[in-house]
Amino acid sequence: MRLQATLIGFSAILMWSFLALMTAASGRMPPFQLSAICFAIGSLPGIVVLLLNPARISLLRQPAKVWLLGIAGLFGYHFLYFTALRNAPAVEAGLIAYLWPLLIVIGSALLPGERLRWYHLAGALCGLAGTILIVGRNGVNFEGSYALGYGAALLCAFTWSGYSLATRRFEAVSTDVVTGFCLVTSILSLICHLLLETTVWPSSSVEWLAVVGLGLFPVGAAFYAWDYGVKSGDIQILGAASYAAPLLSTLILMLFGFAEPSWRIAIACVLVTGGAVLAAKDMIRRPARQSELAAE
Repeated sequence: MRLQATLIGFSAILMWSFLALMTAASGRMPPFQLSAICFAIGSLPGIVVLLLNPARISLLRQPAKVWLLGIAGLFGYHFLYFTALRNAPAVEAGLIAYLWPLLIVIGSALLPGERLRWYHLAGALCGLAGTILIVGRNGVNFEGSYALGYGAALLCAFTWSGYSLATRRFEAVSTDVVTGFCLVTSILSLICHLLLETTVWPSSSVEWLAVVGLGLFPVGAAFYAWDYGVKSGDIQILGAASYAAPLLSTLILMLFGFAEPSWRIAIACVLVTGGAVLAAKDMIRRPARQSELAAE
């Protein structure tokens, strides 16, 4: 059960790996407008499930703290991320924001029933090193004039890691509630779009397909999978494995001709893969040990 939930959580990481490609293919739509549309689409599978099983609608009746956590996690993360990108260079902002997997691994030690071991931390640090190689391939230069953007990126990292860790404390809450989180995030994103942006619509069927794909997978199903994974799976392994997202994203961009192969990517592959395997050492050894016992 724990292994299955961890694998489901990892499927969210795989879906997030397509985020850059689909966003690039979606055209010039402003970020909050794109967020509003994608989260609206992302809520549709959950709405369908609720309509087919009306009894599950009662699962949306949750304490205010559950709703505040979900909205702060989904909307708060994206609001801070967009703010960071608007007020700091993308490379530096991305590096700071991508501290969240490391924060999850470290913070998991505070959760009931969890212990932080050296290989969890070492695996996360290997993943961070691989991410720095990928995201900072054109150089990194932190400047004081971008303090607002850097601050937003740091808050972004703490917001998503805090949301992921706190979600574990509400493991009895059904994943159905993510449908509501997506709907509210869509509405708040629409408000931000109307206040801060100029509307730009996709100009081709390819761009529309990319927008729909974003809504169904990286900005849709991924959040349902992540919610289930962090509640029922191994959150330390998921935290360390999350560094696979920028690596896989880069490989996908290379496959579609948006990026060039380099030695940095090769080294990053070794670091991220090795770090994930190291962090998952217990889970990998457990089935092997069980097989040995069964053979005896």
